[in-house]
Amino acid sequence: EDGYVTHELQPKEDYCPICRDTFTKKTQLMCKHEFCEGCLQQAEKSMGPVCPVCREVFGKIEGNQPEGTMTWETFPQSLPGFPGCGTIEITYCIPDGRQTEKHPNPGQPYYGFMRTACLPDNKEGVEVLHLLKRAFDQKLIFTVGTSRTTGADNQVTWNDIHHKTSRSGGPACFGYPDPDYLSRVKEELKEKGIK
Repeated sequence: EDGYVTHELQPKEDYCPICRDTFTKKTQLMCKHEFCEGCLQQAEKSMGPVCPVCREVFGKIEGNQPEGTMTWETFPQSLPGFPGCGTIEITYCIPDGRQTEKHPNPGQPYYGFMRTACLPDNKEGVEVLHLLKRAFDQKLIFTVGTSRTTGADNQVTWNDIHHKTSRSGGPACFGYPDPDYLSRVKEELKEKGIK
């Protein structure tokens, strides 16, 4: 009658969140989530090294980006919203090639491209550049699929890590100013284990 409800403490249920059964060879990830060893291996095959509960990356994610190069140079001109610092211009070059078993149409050709993107040449911009380089080396920046702009198949396309491909015009034109861009792209990279 005093407004308090007493609950008995229940023992922590000891079951795998994937198979919903008692653990077989319990494995704990850095995020503290636990799984059967076999269930986690199956989840990793389908999702990559990502916790099925909280999505924290526990290994190195390797993408299916075709071979290519990533280079960059700096220019003294400032980007809108970043006065007093220059610009880092990144050039990605992915030549034409043949799709592998990791792509939608193995054996068929894909059509490459050259793209440029820019970052402010300041501390955070340089940090993002290094994160993008790691993502490029792990084959995460591009993939092969259907172009969102042209609808053409078998194209090299961006792979969910947003880039500023224009120096101006704001977010609607994939350009600057966009004060939240650097923090957003760092979050996208973190979701792929690049931090």
